[in-house]
Amino acid sequence: MRHERFPQSDRVPRLGSAGRRAVWNALLPRRGRAFLRLAIAGGAALADLAAVVLVGVAVDLAYHGVAYDTRPSLGPALQVGLFLGLLVVTPNVARGEYGIENALSGAPHLRRTASLWLAAWTVALLLGFLTKTTGDFSRVVAVATFLAGLPALLASRHLTVTLVRRLTTPRSDSARRIHLIGYEADVAHFYASHDAAILGLRVIGVSTLRAPGPGPDEAARRAALAEDLDLAVSVVRFLRPDDVFVLVPWAEADDLEACIDAFLRVPAALHLRPGRVMDRLGDIRIGRVGRLTGIAVGRAPLAPLEVAAKRVFDVVLASAALVALSPVLVLIAILIRLDSPGACLFRQKRHGFNQEAFSVLKFRSMRAAPDQAFRQATRGDDRITRIGRFLRRTNLDELPQLLNVIRGDMSLVGPRPHALAHDRSFERRIALYARRHNVRPGITGWAQVNGLRGETLTDADMRRRVEHDLHYIDNWSLWLDLKILVMTVAARSAFRNAY
Repeated sequence: MRHERFPQSDRVPRLGSAGRRAVWNALLPRRGRAFLRLAIAGGAALADLAAVVLVGVAVDLAYHGVAYDTRPSLGPALQVGLFLGLLVVTPNVARGEYGIENALSGAPHLRRTASLWLAAWTVALLLGFLTKTTGDFSRVVAVATFLAGLPALLASRHLTVTLVRRLTTPRSDSARRIHLIGYEADVAHFYASHDAAILGLRVIGVSTLRAPGPGPDEAARRAALAEDLDLAVSVVRFLRPDDVFVLVPWAEADDLEACIDAFLRVPAALHLRPGRVMDRLGDIRIGRVGRLTGIAVGRAPLAPLEVAAKRVFDVVLASAALVALSPVLVLIAILIRLDSPGACLFRQKRHGFNQEAFSVLKFRSMRAAPDQAFRQATRGDDRITRIGRFLRRTNLDELPQLLNVIRGDMSLVGPRPHALAHDRSFERRIALYARRHNVRPGITGWAQVNGLRGETLTDADMRRRVEHDLHYIDNWSLWLDLKILVMTVAARSAFRNAY
């Protein structure tokens, strides 16, 4: 076994005694680390509490200053703000929301913060009703505090996450100290695939095991592995890392079990890294079905209640949009007929949920040529009409798909349906491409609002689009749908590459 106290020891120059002492001081844990991490988490919690209290006080002062030209007593506003703030902060503390790892993970905070803010107000209103104290507070102040509180909480969370990510570097005391163990090839792959500076981790040691080689002497192999592990455990006990990552491939089941048995005896969190084939999968977690346990590498299609909620959301918004936009739709249809001969609507077969074919509706943006073979639109395409170019740049050509939504072929938000020729071509060349059809296709989607639309010149272009579609499928929520709809109208990136 080869042990490295420095992952890149060949770059470290020879040091004198003072230099070696400084290096060991950097490697060994410092006494104030736990207090520093606790202080960072506590600061994030106090920031949320302060945001809620300050919003309540500011709204109360503004209301009384405008309506009554007086300065109110701040006692009631402070009490309500503290109560609401504690209702938000306490559950977050209980579930570790303010931990450094949560900030570094890039976990979405909008949905959880909004849900918690709604729950806090529900509890406050229920308690006020039961104690008959709701009449003691201004309804204008209450509504304004409710509306302003969520943006203030999100701003506080964004600020604290940004600060934590800037302060948590591999050299900072708040960074997690990790030790790696595995075969040399797997350790090299880890360094090639991960940047400690981005992860917010400090690799303080690496223990490489002798890889299994050809030969019938299994007893000698077991003895060598035991020797390697004994030395690695001794090093880990000395360095006292926060976490030990075992990089041994899962295919080497005996070696992996030996590593688990060895490092469960040391006071450090133990983690297993999945094999390289699973690195391309996003959210890997332990899943249980009945009494059967397995590794969940992707969520199932939406549950019945989720399907029902999404369907109600789609039908209500699509119906309202059709009624509100009906004059616009009629005007666009007239302009298309005046601009070039042919029908105002364009129909094309696309794959929907479970790869079932349906006819997608769009306003015609090209000159009518029914017998022409499929060819993807390109920048400067001479087939695009004058009104069609405007429709495509403003996304108005997609509005007839509101009928597809009401009919049940599509959803407002989901992976965009591609032409059948695209599906047949890319699903053979891009892993998990067909998984896009595990949900209904959408008029708009996570890929589109991030600018991944238009012509796909290479497999890399389509691969990035598919990655965003799969992210949407694995992280679906009504909040995410609402966010994408807002971005479709308001975000500049949603109109990028539109032609």
